[in-house]
Amino acid sequence: MSGGDASAVALRDWQYVHNLIVPPAAMPLDDVRERSRRNRLAVAYLGDALVGCSTVRPPAGDSDPAVATVIARVLPGFRRRGFGTEMYVRGLALARELGAGVIETVVLAANHDGLSFALKRGFVEVERYVVDGESDLWVDLRLPRLPGAGT
Repeated sequence: MSGGDASAVALRDWQYVHNLIVPPAAMPLDDVRERSRRNRLAVAYLGDALVGCSTVRPPAGDSDPAVATVIARVLPGFRRRGFGTEMYVRGLALARELGAGVIETVVLAANHDGLSFALKRGFVEVERYVVDGESDLWVDLRLPRLPGAGT
């Protein structure tokens, strides 16, 4: 799902998962639509059951190496079954296609499953912060080396 090909159902499903997993960053559907024009949003299903969603923020600007953000979110009832890994691997491949040389992610610190998932895949913590005017702690993480890339 991205840009103009995003169905209304897929956008609502992405919004539902995003808002459930990161309530401090909950967004209305219009914001999701706008985000789908900048980023690559996807939803994952098992049959008809909604499993999770992902976001790939393409590299922007002239940084060298180019940095992309890959985020996989899995609904609690579907965790530890490989869905997050599958979404993450797909997101990583897409980030590579978009020219990323570095991969980052961001996790709500209260999401212990999300932090554990990122750390187990080799991400290292770069920064912890609270957005101005808010109280929730966020963690930025970065892969020290892009998986599958040369040394």
